[in-house]
Amino acid sequence: MSDFTVGPLFSSPVITRHPANPILAPGDVPYGPAMVFNAGVTKFKGKYVMVFRNDYGDETKGIVAPFHTTNLGLAFSDDGIKWEVQPEPCWSWHDEEVIRVYDPRLTVIGGQCYMCFAVDTKHGLRGGIAVTEDFRSFEVLSLSLPDNRNMVLFPELIGGKYVRLERPLPVYSRGGIDRFDMWMSDSPDLKYWGNSRLLLAVEDVAYANDKVGPGAPPVKTDKGWLTLFHAVDLDRSRGKNGWEDSWKKRYTTGIMLLDLHDPGRVIGRAAAPLLAPEAAYETSGGFRNDVIFPGGMILEDSGEVKIYYGAADTVECLATAHVDDLLRLCLEGGAVK
Repeated sequence: MSDFTVGPLFSSPVITRHPANPILAPGDVPYGPAMVFNAGVTKFKGKYVMVFRNDYGDETKGIVAPFHTTNLGLAFSDDGIKWEVQPEPCWSWHDEEVIRVYDPRLTVIGGQCYMCFAVDTKHGLRGGIAVTEDFRSFEVLSLSLPDNRNMVLFPELIGGKYVRLERPLPVYSRGGIDRFDMWMSDSPDLKYWGNSRLLLAVEDVAYANDKVGPGAPPVKTDKGWLTLFHAVDLDRSRGKNGWEDSWKKRYTTGIMLLDLHDPGRVIGRAAAPLLAPEAAYETSGGFRNDVIFPGGMILEDSGEVKIYYGAADTVECLATAHVDDLLRLCLEGGAVK
């Protein structure tokens, strides 16, 4: 990791945080999680659908429950703002090999809903893809080799193939330090993946010094694939900053535009973050403060873009912008590849 420290960061003026934020908090969920965040959100069969991560513990004591208690919750909405949370979690995965499933991302392709997810296992962290019709049963189509995560699918085939963005975690080859970049792979069938190539490196992003990776699944526009990514900077002088004993990272959200026919080509990228931790529910009182992690992006017919993100690893929030403003940010940032 480079030694430079990233200074103060601010959100773009084109972004508006929703006044109802957080739109989903632990108190909204009937089965008692301590944190609800990093949700996948999409439109499916006439409804907004949210699959969110539940972590358990005791906020008042700063205690986090064992990892194997993590599971996924489900909520529906008519407007994408007010959510009806289902009475029970929709998926738990804990067996002799898998410790937990978490961080869902939803993409509709050809009328079917696919969910990318992460699983911690006894032999490494793996990324998976599942398909579901009812959000009660999930058919797992593929699991990656360790260590890979933060996978998102493009919402249509490109050049006759499925395409995903991902963030592998090479530690040994990086001298045992965080230095994780954003990659892209394709598949003929969602099961076998290859043709992997680097899409965005940490050193490409001026406000990251630790890692960059996928955020929400990309959205198609007439100018290209509008694509969010997470960017992380590490400052060892930061204090406790949350329930954890020590949390020295800050997560922000960047935005870029990828070529429609060759998504491995970055047409343009905003020079500064789209979203940086500023609101109280992003910077204080959470499990890990100063964290924004986008997991869902919906382009409405009006041109409004809804961006769903986890805040402080504790609550789920919503920000909006107009698609033309987001495209302008990317294109004014300039061609970068």
